[in-house]
This record gives sequence, C-alpha cells and structure tokens, in this order.
Amino acid sequence: MTKKEKSGFAQLAQESSLYPQEKLMPVKRSKYSFFIGLPNEISLQEKRITLTPDSVALLVNNGHEVWVETKAGEGSKFSDKEYSEAGAKIVYSAEEVYKANIILKIEPPTLEEIDMMKPRQGLISAVQMGSQTPDYFKALNKKNITALAFEFIEDKVGGFPIIRAMSEIAGNTVMSIAAEYLSSSNGGKGVIVGGITGVPPTKVVIIGAGTVAEYAARAAIGLGAEVQVFDNHIYKLRRIKHTLGQQIYTSTIDTVTLAECLKNADIVIGALRVEKGRARYVVTEEMVADMKADSVIIDLSIDQGGCVETSELTNLKQPIFRKYDVIHYCVANIASRVAYTATTALSNIFTPTILRAAEEGGIEEMIFAHKWFMNGVYTYKGSLTNEPIARKFGLKHKDLSLLMAARF
Repeated sequence: MTKKEKSGFAQLAQESSLYPQEKLMPVKRSKYSFFIGLPNEISLQEKRITLTPDSVALLVNNGHEVWVETKAGEGSKFSDKEYSEAGAKIVYSAEEVYKANIILKIEPPTLEEIDMMKPRQGLISAVQMGSQTPDYFKALNKKNITALAFEFIEDKVGGFPIIRAMSEIAGNTVMSIAAEYLSSSNGGKGVIVGGITGVPPTKVVIIGAGTVAEYAARAAIGLGAEVQVFDNHIYKLRRIKHTLGQQIYTSTIDTVTLAECLKNADIVIGALRVEKGRARYVVTEEMVADMKADSVIIDLSIDQGGCVETSELTNLKQPIFRKYDVIHYCVANIASRVAYTATTALSNIFTPTILRAAEEGGIEEMIFAHKWFMNGVYTYKGSLTNEPIARKFGLKHKDLSLLMAARF
C-alpha cells in the first residue's frame, strides 16, 4: 500500500468517525453540590485563604463548583495556575466571585464586601462579634445573609477546631515575635528570650490558660524563660501544668498579684477568650504604666476587643506602638505571618466539613441530623448572633430563631 493510499484511508476513517474522538469525562455530581467563592482578602494585610489547591481538586471531583478570585492564594504561595489546574474557575473581579452561593473567607467581610453580596447568601468567615458595631450586623441583616462565624464552630466533642488550629500557630509564633522586639536592633531591651548561664532568665507572664497559652509556655520554657500563667478557671490551670509537665507558677487573676508580676515582666502575652460576648480588660492602664521600659505586650485577644486596656488594633505593616514606653504588638491576624501553614490547617478542617454537608443534603440538613450540632447560638433574620450580642444590639428574643449551624 502506498503512502498516498494510507493517507486516503486515514481520511476516510476520520470522516466515518472510525477514530476515537476526545471528550471530557463528566464530573460526578452528588445529590447536593455547593457553589463556593473564595475572594481575595482586602483587610488587615490578610495573606491566608481558606482552601488549598489540593482541597479544591477534591471538592471539584465530588461535584462542587469553586470560583477563586485572581491572586487570592498568592499570600499563601498558591498560584492561580494551581487553582485552575485543580478545577477551580479563576475570576478577575470581586463582583464575580460574590455571585457564589457560599462565600468562604478569612476576615469578616467589610461593609463594601457586604454590599456586593446577594440576598440570602451564605457566609463562612470570622465575624469577631466583640469588635463589631450595630451598623455592621444591620448590613448583614438587611440582605438576610446567613453568617456562620468560624470562631463559634464546634466539633462533636465540644472543641473549637478552627480556633484551636489558629491558637496553636499563634502560640508557636508569639515567642519569636517577642524575641524580635526585645532585641537591640529593634529598639528593645537587648535581652534574649530565655537566659544563659549566670544571667537571670527572661520573665514571661501569660494571661489565659488555653491553647495559645499552652503552646506559648512550651516555647518559652524550651528557651529557658521563667513562665507565670494567670487564669480564673482552676481546671485550665491544672490542665496546662499537666500538659506541660512542669511545675510552673500559676495563679487566678488577682489584681494585686498580677500587678506585682507585671512590674517585673519582660514579656506579657494576652490570651484570654471573650466570654458571653463581652470583652474584658484584666490589665489596666495603671498596671501598664508601672511596667519596665521596653518590655513587650502581645495582646492576642485583640480581635475580640483585647484583654489589655492600652491595646489598640495594629496590622502586619505597622505591628507595634509604644505607650508608657512599653512596646505593644496587637495584630489580629497573627497566623497570617505563616500563611502557608495556616491555610493548610484551615483547609484540612473546611474540606471534610463541606463534603459531609453535601452527603447530608446541605448544611441545614447536616446540622438537624445530629442533635449535638445545636449549641444555643441564634440567627437574626438569617445572620449569626447569640443572646448577649442580641441584647447588646437591642434585638428582641422573639425575633431570634435557633441557628442551623453551631457545630461542624
């Protein structure tokens, strides 16, 4: 057979549809699928994103649709190409990504972002109720947005998986931050965190005995610092001593004792969680004024209002300020300093949650199918709130309905 005859047969076979033709394999659709938008964070120099490309690929392969705003993952070192190859659609404006039915983001949406949202849209993000204004919640309520604050999301055993993950990161990071600002090169006291032979160790006061305190204390002890932990919950103080395996100094938050310890402290870490929706100051302005010059306060509770009276919200570009010659570090999104790690941790929590919700037929169905999801949290016109917040903003109890998502 000649070359010409071969090409003629090939042409005939192609025209007769004898050659297999390429066709995209259809993506399996589950009974319930989500349309998720991942916007670019615009506030507080936030660098995290909620889902990694690997998680997006898993969700897309299970029939969900994911739109990612261009450059949303760059702060966590994930490119648009990686998200595109994972099956996400890259969109080039915030208006486009906010067309999704569910917005999954890190920081609370700004008022400008709320304006772009659709009525009755779903939102999963931090809400930071303790630092919001009534106008903020009115803007959410006006569009009947169902906002699930991930700082309230619980697991089956009553833990806060997202808060714990971010707290572990903050606790591990906080001592390196303190070391930066204690160094002479940054105008600090010129001491190391810890100590060396013949030199008294650095004194670290930690207010709160939760996860942040545990990891911060472990890091400080490992460096050789002298650690003192204050909390009003005795069981938390017992737990942290048991977990650390160290006979560290612990005390309830007694004003006189705390004030004396602060006078000699080199580093003060505020790690108290808000209780009943209200921020509380346990370190007064007078206590700060009596502290040593160039000592460092790191208020990790600042996203909920702070536990130090002199604290003011700062950002990653201008993280510190001085008051009474004491260095204050009050960055709300401290985990954004290690955005890749934080994004991976968040993604590991959100991905199985979304997959499970789809199997149950939706978020509401997932929650009502398991009684342990209910946690006494409420919605007002679709927006997440709770009783103390409702009272603060003048919402009547009769206007509240039981939230359909308290625990994931």
